[in-house]
Amino acid sequence: MSAAAYLQDARRERRFYLSLALPALVLVGFAALLPVAWILRQSFLDLGGNFTTANYGKILSSGLTWSALGTTLALSGTTLVLCMILGIPLALTLASTSTRIANRVLILIMLPLWTSILVRTYGWLVLLRKDGLVNAALQSLGLTDAPLPLVYNFNGTLIGMVHYMLPLFVLPVYAAMRDIDSNIIRAAASMGAGLWHCVRTVILPLSAGGILSGSTIVFIYTLGFFITPAVLGGGKVNPISIRIDRTLSTFQDWGSASALGVLLLVLVLLTGAMLFATRWFLNRGTRHA
Repeated sequence: MSAAAYLQDARRERRFYLSLALPALVLVGFAALLPVAWILRQSFLDLGGNFTTANYGKILSSGLTWSALGTTLALSGTTLVLCMILGIPLALTLASTSTRIANRVLILIMLPLWTSILVRTYGWLVLLRKDGLVNAALQSLGLTDAPLPLVYNFNGTLIGMVHYMLPLFVLPVYAAMRDIDSNIIRAAASMGAGLWHCVRTVILPLSAGGILSGSTIVFIYTLGFFITPAVLGGGKVNPISIRIDRTLSTFQDWGSASALGVLLLVLVLLTGAMLFATRWFLNRGTRHA
């Protein structure tokens, strides 16, 4: 068979697979783009339905908006850092064990995802409140004299968010570490590399793609968290999602709420673009290496 015939067969195969995926792509695209288009349109309308840019001027000149933006970035960034601190050693441990043991542990790690986020959030509320199980245990052990403020604040919200996002971070990191050729690690060890040096110079660089994928999932996903800050924050932790809810429930101002939604969408797009550029540079560096 000639080269032209091979190319024609390859194109025919790509068209066939695209035709199989087209219905799902249309459905996902329709469900994703239509609400975004509606929110974008609504953000330029006043209460009377007239075109205006005052909604953006109102939210950008409000200190509450910038405070909510800072809280959102602080929650997402701190959640990501804690997921990396906890998740990378966990994924490394799983990757170094047998597949049978790793699969069983992964089931336990994924078990919280089988429960509703609302149920899990209220579960943390029961554990962390002043008369909850955690404070009761600390006081019974004599470690504290009074209940600690573990909930209705930034720290309580952070605990709930890390608990939810940690499994989603571990999965891509574990997959990347599992794909590393063990012969490379043995070669580094035979050249005199210690455990920490091997992890720092071999394992982490080779699993950088998985770490970046997990970081993308965690950071972008947590930018729009609502239930966990609403329940565990107790009204004292107000990211953009809470600000949007209060703008609608209190003032019925769809224009300003939609403008806040567009601001959050822009933040997600900027974060995604930065992470995509980072991945591109990492892949380029790997190819040149």
